[in-house]
Amino acid sequence: MLISIIAVLFTFGIVIFIHEFGHFLVCKLSKIKIEVFSFGFGPELKGFTRNGTRYALSAIPLGGYVKPAGENLEEVTGAPEEYFSKPWYTRLAVVLAGPFMNYVLAFALFTGVVYFAGEPVYSDQPVIGEIMTGYPAEQANLKPGDRVISINGKELATWKEMASIIHKNVEKDLNLIYEREGVRSGIKVKTKKDPSGKLGLLGISPQETAYVKVPVIKSVKMGLFSCYFWTAFTVKTLAGNIYRREKPDVAGPIGIVDIVSKAAHTGLANFFYLVGLISVAVGFFNLLPIPLLDGGHIVMYVVEGIIRRKVTIRVMKVVNSLGIALLVFILIFATYSDILRLKNSPAKTKTAWETVK
Repeated sequence: MLISIIAVLFTFGIVIFIHEFGHFLVCKLSKIKIEVFSFGFGPELKGFTRNGTRYALSAIPLGGYVKPAGENLEEVTGAPEEYFSKPWYTRLAVVLAGPFMNYVLAFALFTGVVYFAGEPVYSDQPVIGEIMTGYPAEQANLKPGDRVISINGKELATWKEMASIIHKNVEKDLNLIYEREGVRSGIKVKTKKDPSGKLGLLGISPQETAYVKVPVIKSVKMGLFSCYFWTAFTVKTLAGNIYRREKPDVAGPIGIVDIVSKAAHTGLANFFYLVGLISVAVGFFNLLPIPLLDGGHIVMYVVEGIIRRKVTIRVMKVVNSLGIALLVFILIFATYSDILRLKNSPAKTKTAWETVK
């Protein structure tokens, strides 16, 4: 329990704090006055003031926040060091810095995991290594270590043969014969579509056989690829959901806490890779054009630059009200999905480190 609590606090703390540090850094470079820069939320436990900025350590260590002078249009005095006194492109740089730092953190973690843990090598035997939460294999009660003997009557010799059959059968029933501890059993399981809608998935991965040490340059390349892969995967998944009018499979606070807690008990490589994955998710989510998020501000500042007119207090109030309503809806929907997922998913969560393979 203690390990889980520490892991959750560390994950939320570092991912949100590094995001806010990005905003802080660009504000300082742009000579925007920072009134408060806090690690954590709530009552201040300890702090000091330097050059007009209050640096604080607050009671709830789940991230942090930055408060620039004049960030509220109703409080703007016109002083040159205020946030809204700066040109639109400066404010654009400030809001972009948060998501950018999330990607920097993710890249550093991905690269570090690959360099220190090595690149996993997987067996080509049709033996299940891990089960992915919420996928058909978990619902069919398949377990790590199960050897798949045949699918639809075709005997299997390699993982590649098995994967080929699964991928070709999109949302179709498959008859599996598998062996567990020397006992053979048969089940019928229906595949799930991948984000592109072109491949069938069961939510399984092969067994790891070893970790191979890789040089720094390859680690960096793999770190960059992981950032690209997870961003592209998210875009394709959301686009596929919208195109097919399907309910998006999103994780809220409950789901994230559950995944982080489990990853903390599977080794440091899995845990830190998951932190990187969450950092990518936070960075990407904040780039979406939703009011109140960085992406919403990006849209407003770009429009301001095009029409050469600053946003008014009235427009800001309307936009913020819409943003609050939308974010509350997303939170409720994600939490509801988390509860259903936990209720219907008894098997273990697939680790993020193995998912990239």
